[in-house]
Parts: sequence; structure tokens; C-alpha cells
Amino acid sequence: MASTQARLGQQALALLDVALRVPCIFTIDVIFNSYYDQGSGWAGATGKVLVRVMGVLISTVVLLLSQKALFKFYTLFLAVLLGSAAVLINYYATSHIDFYSAYCKAALEFRLLPRNGTTLWLGMAAVQLMFGIGYVFLLNLQSVFAALVVLDIMIPLWGMMIELPADVRHMTAVVSGLALALNTAVCLAMRLKWFYYSCRYVYLLVRHMYRIYGLQLLLEDTWKRIRFPDVLRMFWLSRVTAQALILVYVVRAVRKESGDAAGGVTEGSSDAQGYLFSWDVFWDLTSNLIISGCDSTLTVLGMSAVISSMAHYLGLSILAFIGSTEEEDKRLGFVAPVLFFILALQTGLSSLDPEERLVRLSRNMCLLLTAILHFIHGMTDPVLMSLSASHVSSFRRHFPVLLVSVALFILPVALSFALWHHYALNTWLFAVTAFCVELCLKVVVSLTVYGLFMVDGFSNVLWEKLDDYVYYVRSTGNIIEFLFGVIMFGNGAYTMMFESGSKIRACMMCLHAYFNIYLQAKNGWKTFINRRTAVKKINSLPEVRGDQLRDIEDVCAICYQEFASSARLTPCHHHFHALCLRKWLYIQDTCPMCHQRVYVEDDGRDRAAFSNNNGGYAAPQDAVAAGPPVQGENPHGQPVAELLPNGAAAGAHAAGGPPGLDDLVEDNDSIEYDEDEWGTQNGSTPIEEEYINDDTDSTED
Repeated sequence: MASTQARLGQQALALLDVALRVPCIFTIDVIFNSYYDQGSGWAGATGKVLVRVMGVLISTVVLLLSQKALFKFYTLFLAVLLGSAAVLINYYATSHIDFYSAYCKAALEFRLLPRNGTTLWLGMAAVQLMFGIGYVFLLNLQSVFAALVVLDIMIPLWGMMIELPADVRHMTAVVSGLALALNTAVCLAMRLKWFYYSCRYVYLLVRHMYRIYGLQLLLEDTWKRIRFPDVLRMFWLSRVTAQALILVYVVRAVRKESGDAAGGVTEGSSDAQGYLFSWDVFWDLTSNLIISGCDSTLTVLGMSAVISSMAHYLGLSILAFIGSTEEEDKRLGFVAPVLFFILALQTGLSSLDPEERLVRLSRNMCLLLTAILHFIHGMTDPVLMSLSASHVSSFRRHFPVLLVSVALFILPVALSFALWHHYALNTWLFAVTAFCVELCLKVVVSLTVYGLFMVDGFSNVLWEKLDDYVYYVRSTGNIIEFLFGVIMFGNGAYTMMFESGSKIRACMMCLHAYFNIYLQAKNGWKTFINRRTAVKKINSLPEVRGDQLRDIEDVCAICYQEFASSARLTPCHHHFHALCLRKWLYIQDTCPMCHQRVYVEDDGRDRAAFSNNNGGYAAPQDAVAAGPPVQGENPHGQPVAELLPNGAAAGAHAAGGPPGLDDLVEDNDSIEYDEDEWGTQNGSTPIEEEYINDDTDSTED
């Protein structure tokens, strides 16, 4: 129970911390979007610029304050606000003879206070008393000064109750306000020392973190400390909510005036409600909210934060549905807002006219949707491949991934059909269609490879051509994706030169050319060369068939399967399946059993063909013919444990592998010791002597 209350308290403090930082974003947004009049002379222009700069600077400093300093700042700010409200009420009340009429007009005819005199004064006294007590409590004044402050606030009201002359009442209110302002200034001046040391502490902390961790970690720490995404999200939602309330109020007021002019529709009638909630009015309100929700850089950032939250929970839902636990797949909440913000900057979204801004935003959202679908395919493809390769037969395990894959094929087709049905061909539509076609191609490739692996899983015979078929399918898909990347580069170049060129678009095109064209072509060519080299190496090795194959009486040390039709013999006299050895040679050019070179050029074959990677040499052919090597050791008696990939030796015994693999020890030739370090080894003598003897035996030839 206590832990639950503590957690709720921490969440409440975090929510309050975020809420108190939102006004700073509002202030900065208002300053940047306010109208700047340049016709007031250089002195006026300089003053306005200084005011803007000071406003932005103060708002930024308050935004970056720590939680404790932020609470203390708002405590002082609220105290100043209460004191100012009390002074204004006293001044306004003493300046008007008919206070109630002036108050009622200023309060937009909301009748909060009673009309008769005695009750009105009592209500005002209660309000001023609450303001005074709040002011005293927030500034933490002593009892004597607290009583004097409350008395100072109440004196103008008492002058009105005893009906002093107007000039006297007005002078009393002015003196009371000056006294309260002087007290506030003194209290704030006494806290300048705290403000100085707080600023100095923040400066020293920032400098220390910058020197030790660097600028990147400093920015990341500040980003997380002030919860900037949550601040932007609350800023955007509160701004849109306030604008929605204002728009609804305006629509109702316009409807009321038009109804009064027509003389037939009352405010609460069903016709008025139907007009307010009709589809046309709802669409107009939504369009205006969306347009105003991206009219500045900060609002675009706020919308990006909202999109980040939606994409994050969408990604988590899909991961839970398909049963994936990969941490890398949880980055959808980061990728989606970054892409949206880049698209907004690239198209100049906040600087467009309202109608054009709505059209551009809808187009950017279509591009963002296709990018999210591509990312979801990247989440489902590894799960699909793992299910097919692990031969999981549960239908409930396969169905969610297959359902998501089918949806990833249907949604791009439906989106392309809808867009081509409503819009004419242009560069934007061409880009969206290309992304949709590319996504459909990826889904088809993934499902094809999935089908090949499933067929291989239900087959009882080793399918040696499976790797080739998978390579052909994936290569075809990669080549088509590469061609789409080149086409999209040309489409972007045409857009930049003839439609809307910008520096951000040029930078994005350079990144696209590097990552999606150059690197993809480089990696594809490297894979092709590796496969061709591996095939050349395999073809250079002798093939064992028939009676010789049956005389082996062994299994492939890579897959632990028997030799059914043929095997390849390495120069170190180890037998493997051709397909298994080819996959191994994609990684390294050494024997999986003894680390000797499998393939060398002809000019060095006499010596280097039998050279292992540790500088030793294999036994000559006549020495090898004297007897086969012991199972589990190379011709030197070298153990095989570390030569098998990813702990395969540990699983050899469980998988029914060759005998003796569970007794393997580490390869001593691959370990180097410094003489001083060896001399200071702490341990028992028998273990060291056993190690030295073993090392001597394993290196003798």
C-alpha cells in the first residue's frame, strides 16, 4: 500500500512538473508568432527586440530549471500574481461609483457576486482576505508582517464601506498598492541570493557534464530531465483544446445571432443542436483545429510528440500481437515523429497558407503512413523467418504474423487505389505509389521465403538447393528495391528543381543516395562476390561419393546430419556437406574443425594449403595416411571447441554429435600470456603444471 501511494505521489509530481513547464512553451510560441511592427523607429524596434529576447531567455531558463527550483519559482510567481490581483481589485473598486455595474460588465455578465450592498462588500472582503492569506503563505512572512500585509489589503475596502470621499478612497487604494509592491520587491530582493546560487549551480553542473560526458549526453540528459516530449504533448493538446472551446463558443454565438435575426430558432432547440453537431460544422471545426495545430515550429513539434505517443502504443500493440520481444522493434515511437518533423521542415508546412497547409499536411500524413507500414514490416519479417526456420507447427503462433503480413499487403493497395481515384498524377502521388509498391514487394518476398522454409521443414530429405532459392528470391527483391530507390532519387531531384527546392530536401536526397542507393548496391555486390567465391572454393574441393562416402561413418560437423549423397573433403581431411561448408565459407575461409585454410591460390598451394591460422602447419600427406585423426581433434591434437560457431560444441553432445566433444578444452595456441603476468598467476601448482604439460603436448608435432 505504501509503495502504491509513493508511486502515485511520484506520478503526481511528474505531472505537475510537466504542467508547470508548459506556460514557458506558450510564452515562446506567442513571442515568435506575434506581429512585429518595423515602422516605429530604430529606438522602438530595438526596445521590442530586447523585450522579445528577454522573454525568450527567461522562458528558456524557467523551462530548464530543476524540479525544486521550478516549484519555488512558481511559488514566488503566484504570490506576485495574488498581490497584483488584490491591488487591481482595490484600485478598480475605488475608481467607480457604481462598482457592481462596472464589475458585471467586466465579468461578461456572469453574476458571481450579489447585487445588494452589504452582501457585495462581504463577498469582496472574503475574496481579498483569501488573496492576502495566499500571498502571506506563499512568501512565508512572519506573523507581524503577515498581519500588516492583510490589513494593508483590506484598508481600501473598509474605506468604501464607511463611504469616504472618492479622492480619499482613491488615494488609500494607491498607497495600499504601493506598500504591497514595496513589500513584494523587498521579499524578492532578499531571494536574489538564492537565485544567484541556483543559477551558478546550474552553470557549474552543465559545465561539468559537458566536460565529462560531452554535448550529446548533456542534451539527452536535459531532454529526459525536463520531460520535453511530454511538455510538447501537453502544450499541443491544451492549445488545441482551448481553440476548440473558442471555436464552439463562436459557432454558438453566430448561430444565436442568425436565429435571432430569423426569429425562429432558440438556443436550446433541436435545430440549433443539429446545426452545431452537423457533419459540415464538425469538418470545418476539425479543419481549423488541424490548420492552427501546425502554424508554427513549436506546434509542429507538439504534433510530432502526439504522433510519437500514438506510434509508440501502436508498435507495442503489434509486437504483443505477433509475439515479438525485440527491443529494436520498439523504436516506432521515435522514427515516426522524426520523419513527420523532417517532412514538415522539408515542405515548409508552418509557413504555408491555411488551405494549402491542410493539403500539404494530408500528403505528409500519407507518406508517414507508408513509412510506418514499412517499419511494421521490418518488425514482422524477423518473427516470420524465425517461425519458419524453427519449424514451429502451432497455428496460433503463425496466424497473427501472417495476418499482419496480409494486412501490410492489402493496406498499400487500398491506399494507392483511393489516391489514384481522387488525385491526378504528380510527384507526390508517384512517391506514395512507389512506396506502396515497394512494401507489397517486400511482403511477397517475405511470404515466399517463409513458404520455402516451411516446405523444407515438412520435408524429410535435405534440400540442398534451398539456400540458392532463398538467395534468388531475396536478390530479386533487393534489385527491384534498388531500382525503386534510383527512381525515387530522380523523382526527388525533379521536385527540388522544378517544384519546391530547399536545403533540407537537398540534404535528405544526399542521405537517400548514400544509404538507399550506394550502401545497398555495395552490400549487394559484396554478397554476390562472397557467394561466387564460396562456390569457387567448394568446386575446388574433391567430392566423395558412393563407397567412399559410406566408409566415412561420420556426420557433418556443422549440421550433425549424415551424408546422404555426397560430401566435400577439405585439405585437412574433414568431411562436410557442400551446402553447409559453403555457408561457413561466407563467414571465414578456415576449416570449422581445425582452422586450417580451406582454399588458397595455386601458387602457394604446396605450403599454404596446409597452414592453419595460428602459424602452424598440417602434417604431410604420408603422415596423414598413417592414420585418421582422432575424432574431436585436428591432426595436431588441437581441440575443436572454440572452432565451432556460437557454442556449437556445447550442443554437439545433446544433438548426438561425435563422441569426445564434451571433453574438449580451450585451444591453448590461441591464448597468449605475458611473462610477468604468467609469473604472478595465483593458483595451485598442479593445475599450472597440468596446463603447461597440455600446452606442450598440443604444440609438439
